[in-house]
Order: sequence, then C-alpha cells, then structure tokens
Amino acid sequence: MLDESTFTLINPQNGNLAFKLSTFDSKCQFNEIQRLNYFSLIWIQKGNGIVTADFSENPFEAGNLFAFSPYQPFMLASEENLEGIVIHFHPEFFCIYKHQAEIACNGILFNNIFKLPYVAVDEASKSILEMVIGQIKSEMQNPEMAQYELLVSYLKIFLITATRLKNQQHPDEDYFETADAKEPFILQNLKNYIELHFKTKHSASDYADLLNITPKALAKITKNHFNKTLTHLISERIIIEAKRELYLTNKAVKEIAYELGYDDEHYFSRFFKNNADVSPQMYRDTVGFARGMA
Repeated sequence: MLDESTFTLINPQNGNLAFKLSTFDSKCQFNEIQRLNYFSLIWIQKGNGIVTADFSENPFEAGNLFAFSPYQPFMLASEENLEGIVIHFHPEFFCIYKHQAEIACNGILFNNIFKLPYVAVDEASKSILEMVIGQIKSEMQNPEMAQYELLVSYLKIFLITATRLKNQQHPDEDYFETADAKEPFILQNLKNYIELHFKTKHSASDYADLLNITPKALAKITKNHFNKTLTHLISERIIIEAKRELYLTNKAVKEIAYELGYDDEHYFSRFFKNNADVSPQMYRDTVGFARGMA
C-alpha cells in the first residue's frame, strides 16, 4: 500500500506491477497518450471530456467505464478535473485471453474494433462495482492467505459485471441504425468479412470488392458509423491477433507474420511497431505469457 488511495501489488520475480487500485482527481492524469503494458479499467466518477483511443475520438462523461488493453494508445482530455478509480492489472496477474471461457470480456469489453471503448455504469452495476472495489481495498490493506486467489475472484466479478452491462447497452445492431436500409447490411457484412479475411486481405479495396461497393463509398460509411477509417479497422484487427499470438504462444515472430499474411518479417515488425508503439519482441518480453512457458 503506497497511501490511502493507492494499493499496489508487485511481482516479486521481476519487480513489475502486477495489480494496482488507485483513485485520481486531476485533469492531467491521462491527458497525454498512454501506452501501458498492462490492462487498465478507468471509471470516471466526475467530469467529462474527449477520449482518444486508437484512431478515433469520442465524448465521455461521468459514469463511463473505460477498458484498455496493453499498449493500446489512449488519452482522456478534459477542461475540468476528472475524478475516478483506476484498476491496472498485468497479464501475468490475470490473462483475459486464457480465461475467455469464464469471463468472455475479450471482444466485448476489450479489443472490439467496432464498439466504443467504454460502457455507461448504471445504478445497479454501480452498487456491485463499488462493493467489489471495497473488498479489494480491504484485502490489500490486510493481506492474508490466498490473497491472489481472492483478488482474482473480485477482478472477475468486476469484469463480468462490466461485460454484461456493455452487452446490454451496446448490442451490435445499435451500431447499424440508419435511415439508409442498405447500410446496416453492408456494415454487418463488413464486420464478418474482416473477421474472415483479415489474415489474407489487408487493403480497403479488397473489402470494397467483396461488398460490391466503391472504396470511396465504403470509406464514407465506415467513417460515419465507426469514426475510424477502414484501413484502421483492418490494422487493429491484425494487431489484436498478433498480440494474442505473441502473448499466448512461443511461435517465432516470422511464423506469426506469415500466418497473418506477411511474407516479410521485417515489414510486419515495422507495421506492428507503428500500431503498437513497440516491436513484437518487446511486446512479448514485457507482456507475453509465453516466455514463462519456454
């Protein structure tokens, strides 16, 4: 425990942060681009502003809960003080990929290229999350046997509650409501095509051809509905898969690159670094679970 508002666990094997719960009251806490090597849950309790996440900007307000993955670039800009609660946890402490069957937050709360990076916390969920945070604080102030197991259990409750809420508030169809009846069909097919072909089709024109629409028209629709370019959507999906492979496997970077449709390992490494701000090897060294299994 660092102070009455910050509670930290350090991995004794490498000295890195494992788990941290803290509060903040400042407009400069996250007002520069962040690229953290752990998962971050940021619950805004007072204030509003603009969130920049990956390649898009969206307004946020009090009650919004953000979920960011390791090395995902984000920034919270505000003209007023923001008050809130932050939970950081390293993948070595809890891996959302390995526990996907239990939690199912990957692709909903985290790593969804089509949805907003936050969820609005309602009163019922607020009570649950506040209870969980209180339990975490109590456990970290007075650690006893099986502390890790208890903290992971509390974290799971927090993640499941937030994931269920996001599913309720932001079902896929909400993102396709439009006066043009053709657009929902195109956008749903675009999502499906990116998921099916992101390993082999990397250009916006590839998907325009699949949808039988001009690249310019598809670019406009995509930007209007997702506030991102189609190229950015494709890149994000490739990077999510690359991170998962680097995290969960011992595959060589060259092999991962080839599986993602890149014959040139060096080109892939530059692409990864441009989007993740670190090289594939650095990502594996600082986040990847695979090194502990080697």
